[in-house]
Amino acid sequence: MKRTRFAPVLLAAALALTGCSLEQAAAGDTIKVVIGYQSKTINTVTAGTLLRAKGFLEERLSRISGAKYQVEWQDYDTGAPITAQMVAEKIDIGSMGDYPVLINGSRTQANERSKTALVSVTGYNPRGALNMVVVAPNSPARTLTDLSGQKVSASVGSAGHGTLVQALTRAGIDPKSGVEVLNQQPQIGASALESGQVQGLSQFVAWPGLLVFQNKAKLLYDGAELNVPTFHAVVARRDYSAKHPEVLDAFLQAQLDATQFLNDKPLEAAQVVAENSGLPTEVVYLYNGPGGTSFDTTIKSRLVETLKSDVTYLKSIGDFAELDIDEFVDDAALRKAFADRAQDYEAALANAVNPSLIKGTDNPALAGEIWFAGQDSTQPAADPTGLLRAIKQGRAQGKSVRVAYVPDAELGTRWFADKAIWVRDGETYLPFTTAAAAGRYLAAHPGGVTVSFEQAVTEVRV
Repeated sequence: MKRTRFAPVLLAAALALTGCSLEQAAAGDTIKVVIGYQSKTINTVTAGTLLRAKGFLEERLSRISGAKYQVEWQDYDTGAPITAQMVAEKIDIGSMGDYPVLINGSRTQANERSKTALVSVTGYNPRGALNMVVVAPNSPARTLTDLSGQKVSASVGSAGHGTLVQALTRAGIDPKSGVEVLNQQPQIGASALESGQVQGLSQFVAWPGLLVFQNKAKLLYDGAELNVPTFHAVVARRDYSAKHPEVLDAFLQAQLDATQFLNDKPLEAAQVVAENSGLPTEVVYLYNGPGGTSFDTTIKSRLVETLKSDVTYLKSIGDFAELDIDEFVDDAALRKAFADRAQDYEAALANAVNPSLIKGTDNPALAGEIWFAGQDSTQPAADPTGLLRAIKQGRAQGKSVRVAYVPDAELGTRWFADKAIWVRDGETYLPFTTAAAAGRYLAAHPGGVTVSFEQAVTEVRV
């Protein structure tokens, strides 16, 4: 990637001394900052739900002498209304998925007062597992091509819709004529799937996991099959950041606080997010737990290059203004935040390892995790077969499993153990997120056989 070109306005903001800005009102006046976030889009929690619940931003702002600050939090279901409010200059800082970020950059560039910059990342998945397509539990569909000619619910312009378009295209299905896409908010689409009005739902986290956890859907397509990074990010209005650089600095410092808290205490963080979003803790921890989303604020070159390649999607869904990605992406303020903490931004930028991995095992890529009912901590398992053994032993001791997680044997996606498709191959048990993935393994390993989760627990040798 070409080194990020720092926009002069944000660079000046990033280098400004913490304190009152030139346009700040007289001492005693209150400076307002409006934050747009999505409480149920849990890969933005370090810039939204968790950040708000822990009070990190308010605490950082309280350290600034000579000024008073008022933080207003506005919660939305998707990124589109956040962008609309930023265009109207009513939201100053917002967080959203990668495809909505593109739309945000395009929509806001025409007006200098609404113009935004991508200033940090909240979390990412290197293969694209944050977006998925689900179908009804009794659906006969086994692959994405089975949805050809059917109705699929998606929020057009969202990360989930972007994944659907890419996946259909790769499968040889025209995303405009091969399926009928109904533009619906996630919760509306979930109801439509349950009532049979649509045959598929393509959405971003946490909706696929939530519906599968609630036994209202089964996973048809794992976005990780695309092997294209998906991420969520923070955008800030340049005009606001230039007038109040100390606010942007406080926000990024607070985001770093929240990121460290989540990576250090993932289970506690998931419980906080669950309490403040209304989502089940088990679903939040699926994505926010070790081995799930990589919560890392740095703007990695691969993510920027992915954003550039996604411009074709932007053009496919409407008439959007050209967007110079290199100018739009500006990590100057984030670099300053790292420097103020005496942290090495370049080292963090180069590190592609998930900051939160399951501890106590030799190979985090194979490790699973069990949360037994009534316990306030989880138990690691070295691999999927070991996880089945631990569950079997726990049941023999009278323990019941609240939830267990395993990595998909093909793609590495963290998934619910009891919702996975299990294959027994000799003495080894392998979990897959989808029937299609299990089918690919069985085609190459004819000695394998599909078994249910309960059958695997019963059969595994202790």
